Amino acid sequence: MTPHTASSARPRLGFIGLGLLGSAMAQRLREQGWALTVWNLEPERMAPLVAAGAVAAPNPAGVAAASDIVLLCVLDGPAVQACVFGDGGIASAGPAAGKLLLDHSTITPDATRAMAARLAAETGMGWVDAPVSGGPLQARDGTLTLMTGGSEPDIARARPVFAELAANCTRMGPVGAGQAAKTINQAIVGTGYVLMAEALVLAEAAGIAAADLPRCLAGGLADSGLLQKIYPQMQARDFAQPRGYARQLLKDMRAVQALSSQLQLDLPLVAAATARYADYVGRGNETADSASVVRLYDEEAGRGAG
Repeated sequence: MTPHTASSARPRLGFIGLGLLGSAMAQRLREQGWALTVWNLEPERMAPLVAAGAVAAPNPAGVAAASDIVLLCVLDGPAVQACVFGDGGIASAGPAAGKLLLDHSTITPDATRAMAARLAAETGMGWVDAPVSGGPLQARDGTLTLMTGGSEPDIARARPVFAELAANCTRMGPVGAGQAAKTINQAIVGTGYVLMAEALVLAEAAGIAAADLPRCLAGGLADSGLLQKIYPQMQARDFAQPRGYARQLLKDMRAVQALSSQLQLDLPLVAAATARYADYVGRGNETADSASVVRLYDEEAGRGAG
């Protein structure tokens, strides 16, 4: 698709972190005509964006200097810390009053609040946490779900950008609230993936038409996006092109446990699902598709990896 001509009335955007999801989000923004400056730790991942009309920066500071709004989508809290406050980080670009950072990474609410306060104190730059639910396909279609935290004026400024990427964008409260909502989302997703794997192996062992189960249960209380999308992927053992990495979901599930511990809550279902993912990742499946956790059950039943 040929990118539309960028409008000079629009804010200049920067994008840091061009992994599976970040690349898809950045491509979507270019296709919708946004001026875009990009950076990624592995520079080769910038090439497709540059070919689509983006400008490569030498570091995150270069992105911040060239942009009014910077989008960040990296692996974890330490990666966010490095991109914002490390050598050549966003903060080192200097005073940035009126500029805005949109963090689409999944990190803890506490870390978000601390870094947002520090960035505001050092540079004047605003911060909106906007973690994502959905994958690269939804990013390219502009149908992601965003859970956001930040001041109402900052989120209002970000909405034209969010509208390009998401079909559902909800402010959950001040800075950090988006990350808290994402933690709950990941609790549902992580336990749901394990539940779909167990439902599938139960259906296969029972000798029923396992592939027809989503159609059979559609419209009932057991119906869900997990049943209609993830269960069929598991049933087909369709994992050649990962939609998300098992190590990432394990990291997110551990964050759920950390938050529940901080709030003095006992969540045994979350603990059991986290243990399943820890076992699976520990067998060398760090970069396997998150849904391929069903292979753990295949192996335990002596059916091979599938």
